[in-house]
Amino acid sequence: MRPADAAALTGLCLVLLTACGPDGRLSGATVGDSPFAPSRLGNADDAVDGLIVGHRLMAAGEYELALRAYYRAAGEQGLTADVLSAIGSANLRLGRLGQAERILRQAIAKDERFVPAWNNLGVTLMEAGKVAEARNVFQTAYALDSGNSDEIRDNLRLAIAKVERPRYDAPQEQKSTFQLVRRGNGRFLLLSTPP
Repeated sequence: MRPADAAALTGLCLVLLTACGPDGRLSGATVGDSPFAPSRLGNADDAVDGLIVGHRLMAAGEYELALRAYYRAAGEQGLTADVLSAIGSANLRLGRLGQAERILRQAIAKDERFVPAWNNLGVTLMEAGKVAEARNVFQTAYALDSGNSDEIRDNLRLAIAKVERPRYDAPQEQKSTFQLVRRGNGRFLLLSTPP
């Protein structure tokens, strides 16, 4: 080693030794300190629940972002009935009926008494044209909810009406179009209007 390099190395060692405290660690360091970067920023308690973020995004009509937030919630909380129901609902809003139905059935398998999953499965089945099965699903949701939800009751009434009064398909030019109308508090009403 060259004498200049040895002198520089000795000087560096002296600087580091003077910075150390009596226990041999750098002064100012605490027992929990690590020379490595923290594994995550902040405390886990400071993070906002992915379900809450997802629900707010759903209310704002940002269904793809809501789905991402629900996936984050699944990573944090696991695949609970609540998380699966939320993921299924986001898929329903995105028009992914097959995925929504499969995931909502998984939510019901996790918790057979989870009313939102039953209701959302009924809505998915109605959208898919499976009206008779949707009626049975809404009846289950209504019974589990003890008839407390006006929305579930309205969904059940609609399904019963469609089962009891089936109509023949009209020619293409006579078919009605459907519109989703917001009623307030995140509630939507499906209206049928002639073309």
